[in-house]
Amino acid sequence: MAKLSLVYYPDPVLEQECERVTEFDNKLAKLLNGMYDLMLEADGVGLAAPQVGVAKQVAIVDVGDRNGKIELINPVILEQRGEQVGPEGCLSFPDLFGDVARAQYVKVKAQNRRGKVYVLEAKGFLARAIQHEIDHLHGVLFTSKVTRYYEEGELEG
Repeated sequence: MAKLSLVYYPDPVLEQECERVTEFDNKLAKLLNGMYDLMLEADGVGLAAPQVGVAKQVAIVDVGDRNGKIELINPVILEQRGEQVGPEGCLSFPDLFGDVARAQYVKVKAQNRRGKVYVLEAKGFLARAIQHEIDHLHGVLFTSKVTRYYEEGELEG
C-alpha cells in the first residue's frame, strides 16, 4: 500500500457516512498500520479512515496513556454520560482549535483488526478522542460542535 496522506477540509469524503467493514484481511491491517504511522508523524492522538480518503468505519486512537493504541472498527457508542468542555483540533483542519462539549464517559462496542468484538470504557481525554473519531465515521466534523474558536497562539503552553 502506498504511503497514506492526510485529506483536508473541504474534501467531500470528510462529510460522508462511512461503510461498515466486512472484510478483516491484510488490506485492513495495512490500512490500520499506515494510519497509525501517519497519526504519529502528524502528532495526532486519533485518526479516522476518511481522513486518509477511505470511507470505511475504521479509526485509531492513542492518547499516550496505559491503553496505548486502540483500533476501532465499526464502533458504536453504547452509553455516554457526564459532560466535559475542552479544546479540540483535527488533523484535517490544520491550526484550527476550539472548545467542544463531549460526554465525560463513553462505553463503546467495536471490533479489532481480526473482527473480534470488544467493549471499551473511557473517560476524560480518551473519551473525547474516541467520540471525535467516531463522529468522523458518520461525516460529522468537530467544527459543527465548536462553541468557541481559539485565537492564534492561545493554546501555546
